Amino acid sequence: MNIIIPMAGMGKRMRPHTLTTAKPLIPIAGKPIVQRLVEDIIATSNEKVEEIAFVIGPSFGKEVEKHLCEVAASLGAKGKICYQETPLGTAHAILCAAESLKGNVFIAFADTLFKATFSIDASKDAIVWTQKVADPSAFGVVKLNGANEIEAFVEKPKEFVSDLAIIGVYYFRDGEFLRQQLQRLIDNNIVQKGEYQITDAMDHMLQNGTKFYTDQVEEWLDCGNKDATVYTNQRILEIKNGKETLQAASAKIENSIIIQPCFIGENVVVRNSVVGPHVSLEAGVEVIDSRIENSMILTDTVVKNVQLENSLLGKNVTYIEKPKQLSLGDFSTQL
Repeated sequence: MNIIIPMAGMGKRMRPHTLTTAKPLIPIAGKPIVQRLVEDIIATSNEKVEEIAFVIGPSFGKEVEKHLCEVAASLGAKGKICYQETPLGTAHAILCAAESLKGNVFIAFADTLFKATFSIDASKDAIVWTQKVADPSAFGVVKLNGANEIEAFVEKPKEFVSDLAIIGVYYFRDGEFLRQQLQRLIDNNIVQKGEYQITDAMDHMLQNGTKFYTDQVEEWLDCGNKDATVYTNQRILEIKNGKETLQAASAKIENSIIIQPCFIGENVVVRNSVVGPHVSLEAGVEVIDSRIENSMILTDTVVKNVQLENSLLGKNVTYIEKPKQLSLGDFSTQL
């Protein structure tokens, strides 16, 4: 089986954090988003993963490309770098990895993590993973028939047809056929709002006999903006607590309290502080005289005399608050 990870987007909703780091490489509980995504995919499959194709922008740089290939190698697969020069939609992004569209193919967009216990049924023509949502009008959804097969894909329905939202995770048994259908969109300039969409390719496949099924994930975790990413970090910490080593042996915890679950990376120093719950401190972070909860602090950042919650601090940040001097009279209130 091959895995294709389209991840060429600029991550504008995550700025300023994506000005220097590609969004899929932002760490969640100690591992880049894209690494956690690929690990979760591999855990659902009994098929051997031969190749992982990462579709990136040409400006990502050689260091990012090297890191992605190392992620693939660590999972026993060959890493392949493909480029999307211009963002022209989901179908176009996948087609940029045309050489990997062969045999069994799993596709997942790299701004989504999920919690699931399913196993991929490789005998099915195609599977589209979904999540029940309260307001389906904001999503592409699938409509099922009586045999629990997908009979239609509906983009942002104004009237209710289904509450099963497409989360951007797909399996196809015949990668070559999918490639033909994606190329058909390009050749015939079939676009929606100026972009080539995978749902148009799947709809044509459906009309020509491909049987589509859906599996639901237990939880769909978005990494689209700061608040969503901090929440995803919280949930991953809860899910992985007790299943992964979340505190490095080299971390120094001095006169401090760590309220689990937290991730404490290599060479982190925590002194005279209370950290947690739901905090990730990446390698080299220093936390001094502070109180931090439900936050992410990236590598080599220093915080001192601060109180943080629902926060995301980037790499190599120095954030120091001066201790306050106060003189308050009796019965005073300062908010």
